[in-house]
Amino acid sequence: MNDGRISVKVGDITLQKVDAIVNAANSSLLGGGGVDGAIHRAAGPELTAHCATLGGCPTGEARITPGFRLPARYVIHTVGPLWRGGSYGEAALLADCYRNSLKLAAAHGVRTIAFPAISCGIYGYPAEEAMRIAVATCRAVQAEQELPEEILLMAFDQRMNSLLSEILRGGD
Repeated sequence: MNDGRISVKVGDITLQKVDAIVNAANSSLLGGGGVDGAIHRAAGPELTAHCATLGGCPTGEARITPGFRLPARYVIHTVGPLWRGGSYGEAALLADCYRNSLKLAAAHGVRTIAFPAISCGIYGYPAEEAMRIAVATCRAVQAEQELPEEILLMAFDQRMNSLLSEILRGGD
C-alpha cells in the first residue's frame, strides 16, 4: 500500500536501501532482542561501540548513529513505551517516538526512512492502536516539514501489512 509519501512493505528492515532505518531500541541503546538485536547484528559491533558513547535514550526520544554495515546511512534509535494498559501516557510517548525520529531525520537530510512497528513486539503495545498513532503522527509531521520525503512502514508479517494498508486507506 502506498499513501503518496507513506508506504507499507513486509520485509527485513535491515535490508532496506533507505537513508535511515529506525531502531525500536531499549533505553541503553546497546542492543537487545527483536528488531533491536537484528539491527545491531547486521550493523556490526561498531554500532554497539558507538551507542555506548551516547549515554542511553529516554522513552519517546531519539538518537542517530551511522549505519555502519547496513545499507542505510543512518540508524535512528528510539525507545518506545512499554504497554501498561493505556493509562500511563503510552500514546503520547509512542507518538513522540515517530515525531522525534522524523525531526532528527530531517535535521540530517534524510530523504527516505523505514520504521518498524515500535513497541508492538515484547513491549506489548496493541498493534492496531500503535499503527494508527504511527500513521497519524507521520502524516502530521510530513505536513510540517519537507523531509523525509518518503516513509516506509515495515510490517513484520502479512497481518500487520493488511492492518497498516487499511489504516493508510482510512478504513476502520
